[in-house]
Amino acid sequence: MTHRTETTRQVSPVLMNSLDLVETLMDANRCKEMFPCIISKVATVEVISSGIGLRHGALQLMFMEVQVPSPLVPTREVHFLRFSQQHSERVTWVEHSEYDDLDVHGLYRTVVNCGMAFGAGHWLATLQRQCECLAILMSNNVPSRDHNVIANPNGRRSMLKLAQRMTNNYCGGVSASSGQTWTKLSNGDDDVRVTTRKNTDDPGEPSGVVLSAATAVWLPVSPHRLFEFLRDATLRSKWDILFNGGQMQEMASVAKGNDPGNSVSLLGASGLNSNQTMLILQECCTDTSGSLVVYAPIDVSAMHLVTNGGDPGCISLLPSGFAIIPEGPKCRGPLTVSESGRSLSSLQVGGSLLTVAFQLLVSSLPNSKLTMESVETVNNLITSTVRKIKGALGMEIDYD
Repeated sequence: MTHRTETTRQVSPVLMNSLDLVETLMDANRCKEMFPCIISKVATVEVISSGIGLRHGALQLMFMEVQVPSPLVPTREVHFLRFSQQHSERVTWVEHSEYDDLDVHGLYRTVVNCGMAFGAGHWLATLQRQCECLAILMSNNVPSRDHNVIANPNGRRSMLKLAQRMTNNYCGGVSASSGQTWTKLSNGDDDVRVTTRKNTDDPGEPSGVVLSAATAVWLPVSPHRLFEFLRDATLRSKWDILFNGGQMQEMASVAKGNDPGNSVSLLGASGLNSNQTMLILQECCTDTSGSLVVYAPIDVSAMHLVTNGGDPGCISLLPSGFAIIPEGPKCRGPLTVSESGRSLSSLQVGGSLLTVAFQLLVSSLPNSKLTMESVETVNNLITSTVRKIKGALGMEIDYD
């Protein structure tokens, strides 16, 4: 078996005390909380040396499963030694790995091989974004960029915590973790995959049988343009077939960092009235490594609890959404020509890999069997959504 070697390096300041950063990297639970969309599982297998003072000389054996939010990229399960030694006040974090890329879908193989999926740039960009969010969570003044303000500071923090759980569950639900078996549907050129799981004891999502479906496509648009299109509430009707062309608007928002793309929003139908019982909670995350737009329906009474500072742990959510990975010409390889004979070189620059994923409760009974009708429903939902996104962005040719 031939393995590839991956060595990447990135340098950048982060909004965190160096000692806290070392503790975060050495502590399994804190590490998973800091990188929830990258780390699906982590554990300290053995503490070989606890070190002295501020973790100087600490050595421990750890296990980690890392993921990309797409079923087309297998997770990596690794055992590794993590060693901490203080040389100065600056933190240096080195990762060196070998991996087998044969099971990676061709659409993602070049992105994985050039280090964009699992490399240092992804880890550091996530760390920077998470540090900004943590600074806001610990602050009494949670910023808001417009008039859609949640007045209660505890309510703003509860909303951020609920959204973080929603996004974590989305990434875990759409990845190719060892605990999930994905089945490819026979659907022509579209690579739609489905998996099911049973929930009986997690209060954070509905009880019963949950069906997850996902697909990935390459789109000849920049990641920024695609992200801005998908997160804009006023444009949601252009791709969300469940709203039958209805108009949405942002009811409230909470900023998570300096980039306006990092925010949590509450969406509702235009002209909200007292009879409306469902809203949409949406979290948007973006950095140089990629972007996420994750959302889930939430009833009005539950949202009132959150905005008043109540515990969001009892609220059940089933998130769906989009993951965007930038894909440039350096990774894509030789230029290709479309069926019409037109060169795609101008379209490749700044292209995007888009994962579209839906999670649906198909039965409230955990022992129920999955029906073909449920599979067909989610398959039509996913393919129709992709088609509408392409149409809204002016794509007349199928570039999958």
